[in-house]
Amino acid sequence: MNTTLRTYAELVRAPAAITVPGDVVAGALAAGRPGVRRTAGLAASSVALYWAGMALNDWADRAEDATERPERPIPSGRLTPRAALATAIGLTGAGLGLAAVAGGRRTLLRRTLPLAAAVWAYDLGLKSTPLGPAAMAAARALDVLHGTGPQRAAAALPAATAVAAHTFAVTRLSRHEVDGAPTSEPKLSLATTTAIAGAGAAHLLATAGPRAATADAAQRPTPARLFSAAADGAHLGAPAASSVAALLAAAGTADAPAARKSARALVTGAALATYAGTCARAQTAVVRDPCAPRVRAAVGAGIHALLPLQATLVARAGAPLLALPLVAALPLVGRLARKVSST
Repeated sequence: MNTTLRTYAELVRAPAAITVPGDVVAGALAAGRPGVRRTAGLAASSVALYWAGMALNDWADRAEDATERPERPIPSGRLTPRAALATAIGLTGAGLGLAAVAGGRRTLLRRTLPLAAAVWAYDLGLKSTPLGPAAMAAARALDVLHGTGPQRAAAALPAATAVAAHTFAVTRLSRHEVDGAPTSEPKLSLATTTAIAGAGAAHLLATAGPRAATADAAQRPTPARLFSAAADGAHLGAPAASSVAALLAAAGTADAPAARKSARALVTGAALATYAGTCARAQTAVVRDPCAPRVRAAVGAGIHALLPLQATLVARAGAPLLALPLVAALPLVGRLARKVSST
């Protein structure tokens, strides 16, 4: 990779942006079934704003990074503060422009501008205050609502709340990446993961219909089983994908509604198990030993776990096929993060 390109990729944490479009897709599906072009344009807008926030973060933290993270682009001398700030401004402008083209003036004013304002407020003032984690959670919730475009946002609030709760816990833990964490912080993160997984499992059981009520108890997706399956390495891999394909193939038969419902339940459950396992393994390790390297690993896992969480929300909204690429991207973002850090 070109040296200059790699420096900018480090500045904006380029691989972590893979976790952004899923927010928009989840919000769009919750609000209805919008046009592909608009959703894609708003997703691109959110990615630009995410990168802008990362560049602005490094500009605002340049003095602190000189001591704590001297390898970052600005303190290492590979990039000037002025270039980082210009990058943040340029990407913010690009994000606003993409949203205006994709969603129109109403979307720009009601969705994109509040999101951009939240990003800048966090980096320039709120990050180091007690309100920092809540501000970051609000920004991520606004990213989900960004996907609703000009439509009413109420239907997307449950999805936004789930993403915000996860983000709040990850952001709190990230404050201890340098010096390690008190055990209360990873315990809070683990409790949050448990609550989100539990709520997802409860929703899955409630919407699975009569067949789930009479199903063998060993197959029911309780929170405990989700964690157990994830700990054993369960993921939305080839077996699940082939099962979904078989169910979707049955969509042309007389039992099409049941096949679609089964595919949705299968993908939702598998994605939820992947989310729980991705977070819980790293968080449990930090509970045992809250040293800085394990905290950083747990924060990275929390960022990446947004993908299966988004997949859960997308599948639950009735689009299991769209959920599959989100979980499939999890190994990819992990490999890329070993080259360019997500934190």
